[in-house]
Amino acid sequence: MWDWEYAFSIMPQLLKALQITISATILGFLLACILGLLLAFARRSNFKPLSLVTGGFVEFVRSTPLLAQLYFIFYVLPQCGIMLSPLSAGVIGLGLHYSTYLSEVYRAGIDAVPRGQWEASTALNFSRTRTWLSVILPQAIPPIIPVMGNYFIGMFKDTPLLSAITLVEVLQAAKIIGSHTFRYIEPITIVGLMFLVLSYVSSVGIRRLEARLNRW
Repeated sequence: MWDWEYAFSIMPQLLKALQITISATILGFLLACILGLLLAFARRSNFKPLSLVTGGFVEFVRSTPLLAQLYFIFYVLPQCGIMLSPLSAGVIGLGLHYSTYLSEVYRAGIDAVPRGQWEASTALNFSRTRTWLSVILPQAIPPIIPVMGNYFIGMFKDTPLLSAITLVEVLQAAKIIGSHTFRYIEPITIVGLMFLVLSYVSSVGIRRLEARLNRW
């Protein structure tokens, strides 16, 4: 049943769509890392209204499906005058959704830093910015790298949801190819192998990054 000639003929289309999948994952994860850290700071704020609003926002986003959020960003926001391309909407949706999970990961890492480190920074008359950048975050980030890596891989495997907002990522490309030729075994199998290889490569890279940071 497997046709190698057909499999090789569709490979360029799948590789082109894979670039979109990888781009959406990387951009979404970078956005999630930045927003997640800001949410963690806001939730730790001594200003109670900000902390409560941030906590409510995090719980709301975590408790609603990613697919519903993507639909809202792509189909509802245009009615308010905010028009986004499928890729932009997908990146924002993925980044926003995963930022709420990463904010809790950041918070756990920050809380794990010994209180003595804060006191030593105060004794040395470090500014708040220098305390965060030079003392707290360098100790808080390395232990949470494995968890962040798991979310990165999870985001990569969630990119097929972006087909719901008309983004032709790699799985959607395989479905389109299959619908044109009525042969699904080759495109779907190839896409499955692509996800397997990239997930494995990502996990190896994350383990090496963790080992390097822990050596420092």
